[in-house]
Amino acid sequence: MKRLFSLIGCCLVSFGVIAGPNINVGTVYDYMEADKSTYLKRVFNGGSSTAFVRIKITEIIYKADGTSEEVPLKTKDSSVRDGLMASPARLIVPAKGTQGSRLLFMGNRDNERYFRVRFIPVVPEKEDEFALNQDQSDEYKKTLSAGVNVLAGYGTVFFVRPQVSRIDTRIDDTKDQYSVSNKGNTVVVVDEFKDCSSRDSMDCRPITKNHILPGRTFRFTKEAGRHYRFVLIEADKQKTIEVKG
Repeated sequence: MKRLFSLIGCCLVSFGVIAGPNINVGTVYDYMEADKSTYLKRVFNGGSSTAFVRIKITEIIYKADGTSEEVPLKTKDSSVRDGLMASPARLIVPAKGTQGSRLLFMGNRDNERYFRVRFIPVVPEKEDEFALNQDQSDEYKKTLSAGVNVLAGYGTVFFVRPQVSRIDTRIDDTKDQYSVSNKGNTVVVVDEFKDCSSRDSMDCRPITKNHILPGRTFRFTKEAGRHYRFVLIEADKQKTIEVKG
């Protein structure tokens, strides 16, 4: 099976084991639909102390050869950002509490665009713009465990669909191979892809999630005695497909 790309990102910021903040950002993949320009992303802190979280955004550029790179966001007219921005970009999330940041898109949406959104917990310093003075910052550090602390952050991927989205999915089912081609201009998802033995339902390969970018194809070789099942997601529509080897 050909993997089109891997998008999941995760970072660890080590300060030394934790008893402290422990954030959860929910889904790793988020999608801004064609008729929307804002998206609310919530951050939950299941830890025992307040989490101070920075949000950092870069744009993902996919190249023709299948590779990608992350680039800083550009500005137009020297002032207005062209791309995705977070408001606020710094969150103070209480223990067992939730805070939200609104992701706003500004700029060109003729083509689909992709962004990496990182949620990075930090130990605040006076200059971090969390509105803490030095005494408050010092007091917070004391609330963390006396041992080694690890603040775990998450990198999610955000898809911004074109303002005029077009779905055009082509299926090619042959004796030996099954393929899903995206001839439209916005991502199509092959979700919960299961490859199991027809004789033994417990004999399954790992379930995968596959994003098919415009102009690309997801395919797999059909093996005798295997059964394949997945959910095809096309924007706001989805259907379950089953294939026998």
